[in-house]
Amino acid sequence: MGNPALVDPATIRETATEAWIWGSALLANYRTMYPQAVDDADPRFVGGFGVFRHYPNPFTPADVDLVAPSADTPYSCAWLDLRAEPWVLEVPATERYYVLAVHDLDTSYVGFIGSRTTGQAAGRYLIAGPHFTGDARAGFDGVLRADTELVGVLGRTYLAGPQDLPALRELQAQYSLRPLSAHLGTEPPPAAPEPHWPVWRDDEVLETLEFFVLLDFLLGFFPVLPAEADLRSRLAELGVGAGDFEPAALPLDVRAAMLRGIADGRARLAAEAAKGLESTAWFGTRAQLGSDYLARAVGAQQGRYGLPVEEIWSTDWLADDQGNRPLDAAEGRYTLDFPAGQLPPARFLWSVTMYRLPDRLLAVNPAGRYSIGDRTPGLVYGEDGSLSLVLQHERPAEPDRAANWLPAPAGPFTVVLRVYGPEPPVLDGRWQLPQLNLRD
Repeated sequence: MGNPALVDPATIRETATEAWIWGSALLANYRTMYPQAVDDADPRFVGGFGVFRHYPNPFTPADVDLVAPSADTPYSCAWLDLRAEPWVLEVPATERYYVLAVHDLDTSYVGFIGSRTTGQAAGRYLIAGPHFTGDARAGFDGVLRADTELVGVLGRTYLAGPQDLPALRELQAQYSLRPLSAHLGTEPPPAAPEPHWPVWRDDEVLETLEFFVLLDFLLGFFPVLPAEADLRSRLAELGVGAGDFEPAALPLDVRAAMLRGIADGRARLAAEAAKGLESTAWFGTRAQLGSDYLARAVGAQQGRYGLPVEEIWSTDWLADDQGNRPLDAAEGRYTLDFPAGQLPPARFLWSVTMYRLPDRLLAVNPAGRYSIGDRTPGLVYGEDGSLSLVLQHERPAEPDRAANWLPAPAGPFTVVLRVYGPEPPVLDGRWQLPQLNLRD
């Protein structure tokens, strides 16, 4: 360690705290990438890099790859290694809502291809890494330039219902990925060396100095950005970033200070998450997120790969109209009441999805219904156009209430409202979110 300031345990501790908060999104991302793109023995393996895996059905409680998954828009996921050359992503023309979001290794978004941003026409887009210097202007409808050499692509495509599955599968099959050389019909460049991928074992890595071993590996795919140069420099003084970090080689007092920093970072993250703030600032491009790494870390923990507010506006109810929290369907029954003229203003669609707590995953229920929205068939509206959704564990006896039933687990839960393509009244606050009412 060449920096005299880092001899001070308090400075080492604070550096470790900042680095843990900054780096936790990278590890959260690797936690998903490793089984999907690296570990071919894992059932979640998508086929390696450059391969789409399509989920042709809505998510169910058996799917645990993502936190708070959408039940409206089946996913298409892929991972790209951009070290050797860029990749070309092609999409077909479609009238249905879709978005293919490309994110960096730290979960910051590189760009979006889809209904809101690029329209409904067919298109061809280049996804290039930080070291690409070629001419990418000709022949593409857009170029997405990543800041990291490993990126993820997570697509969402609207599914109207079981009868829509064949058309959805046909559309998903037309999401195409090819290396640039294959697209151009030229000789491919030399392949990048195969990394020695660290095995992701369990989340306990986040509590130990093994966190910095994994971070050290991932930083090899992440060139230093100007805004993060100071933190990266201080990490380098601790030996993190060169690809050979070994905690056992550090003095005992340095290791102790780093462990205290990890504990501090975890406490700051827990305190921020416990505030129950709206998630609108958790997700976005690097420009949108800025230096608010704590918000990004909360987003990676609470709802990894959520989208920025202009794409999908979302919020959840953590308390009822009496202030009781958490919501608990073992103790009460609830209604979510949208007055006449106050349904969520959406350019594309809206939905309310039920999640069990504390893991924010879908909960098993006998109806097999995990969300309700404006596209749900058979909903019963009031004569004035109002809509009352019923949130409880048992099926209501009355037919009208059963039609509007969103089954809840027999315990703590939360519900998330998603507005796909929110209209201005949602974004500027003119539209008022209704309360969740405790009925008995």
